[in-house]
Amino acid sequence: MAEDKSLGSPSNKTRRDFMKAGALAAAGFMIVPRHVLGGKGFIAPSDRLVVAGVGVGGKGESDLANFAKSGKADIAYLCDVDDRRAAASIKRFPKAKYYKDWRELFDKEGKHFDAVSVSTPDHNHAVIAMHAMEMGKPVYVQKPLTHDIYEARALTNAAKKYKVVTQMGNQGASNDGTRLMAEWYDAGEIGDVHTVYCWTDRPVWPQGIPWPAPAAKVPEELDWNLWLGTAPYKDYVNQLVPFNWRGWWDYGTGALGDMGCHLVEVPFRVLGLTYPKAVQASVGSVYVDEFKRGYFPESCPPSSHATLTFPKTNKTKGDITLHWMDGGIQPTRPEELGPNEVFGDGGNGVLLIGTKGKMMCGTYSENPQLLPTSRTNQVKVKQEFARVPGGADGHYAQWVEAAIAGYGKKEVSSPFETAGPLTEALLMANLAIRGYDIRVPKPDGKGFDYPGRNIELLWDNKNMRVTNFDAVNQFVKRDYRKGWTLGA
Repeated sequence: MAEDKSLGSPSNKTRRDFMKAGALAAAGFMIVPRHVLGGKGFIAPSDRLVVAGVGVGGKGESDLANFAKSGKADIAYLCDVDDRRAAASIKRFPKAKYYKDWRELFDKEGKHFDAVSVSTPDHNHAVIAMHAMEMGKPVYVQKPLTHDIYEARALTNAAKKYKVVTQMGNQGASNDGTRLMAEWYDAGEIGDVHTVYCWTDRPVWPQGIPWPAPAAKVPEELDWNLWLGTAPYKDYVNQLVPFNWRGWWDYGTGALGDMGCHLVEVPFRVLGLTYPKAVQASVGSVYVDEFKRGYFPESCPPSSHATLTFPKTNKTKGDITLHWMDGGIQPTRPEELGPNEVFGDGGNGVLLIGTKGKMMCGTYSENPQLLPTSRTNQVKVKQEFARVPGGADGHYAQWVEAAIAGYGKKEVSSPFETAGPLTEALLMANLAIRGYDIRVPKPDGKGFDYPGRNIELLWDNKNMRVTNFDAVNQFVKRDYRKGWTLGA
């Protein structure tokens, strides 16, 4: 990395620079109270976090705004491949320096910022986060943590190796609901959970479609090559940026990637889940006309149902079966739920079924309910888990505070230690979903067979591979486009 010899402005001095200077000066100066130096409410440079944002439009824009709301984060650098998407953040943070290429930002300004927020499309999460961690920077990465299983495992290990504070952007992990449900479970209110359902009405973007044609002119504000990043080169097409990329396997991870980290986080916390051992799936079909089924393997399916099997944990008596449903598919309403009561939050939800009862919640663990719902206000349990001030909104400030304090000093709700295995579980379900559409020619040359449609994938967690259907292992770790690497 090239050395940046510029001194920078005082506002760009990092916490490390400040503390080093303070240590040198300590021998010659008496300690002066902070209120004398800065007045009431003054926050010393050593108690502020200088943040660089990569991907600053859409969710990235709101992420940076929430870090700033903490009162202890300075948004000093902005980076986005699309000037149109960056415009609102540039307006909000006019003093921040703007880059298009995160590699240039890291190379030129790495000594001047403390931490990195990553909110790009899924396929570029891992490379940016890994390079930041190698620089010793705390990272906040939007969900899903990564595009591939291999990447998730690599980031999980890197967080431990480089001892940096990490947080995934599934903000519901900081809500009270997930903690209250864990307390209900630990108190024995629903017995031993054996079955879980998580469902969503996503996708709300096109899926199960052919790649658009023809190619279109690249907008002058967009660096298309940088947007593609690790993904194979393709010509630009309309309507892919900034949102519909989620439905294409080269860039997104479908409805599972979008909503799974919000919904499946609940059973992960409540039951202490880690890595699944098996998965199977079925997907909805698309018809190009009344009788002919379409085949579009580049695109995520319009709906899917994946069934994950998790091994026994120290909080369960046996294996746990977790059903994931998307595209509007929902489980049968529990008999304990009134006919006019909302199931989950309507479009999304989580249902845990135990030997003595059931409980449910909506997205972000909101509105947790014991079933029948009349029990919710009747049952009182001891509080086991500290609440995060501000809940989901406090998810951002929690990371800022932890990053300022240093690795291992303060708790975060979704560190890579737990966010990594959660992401891997969701991506393993995607292996079964993608495997469903793998086709091979029949021996007689007439038509195709689909060997992944009636099989349960068995997972070798140590070696990160499916042992009984090798064709899906190609999706465990992608081959990056030439010039892109996961780390130095």
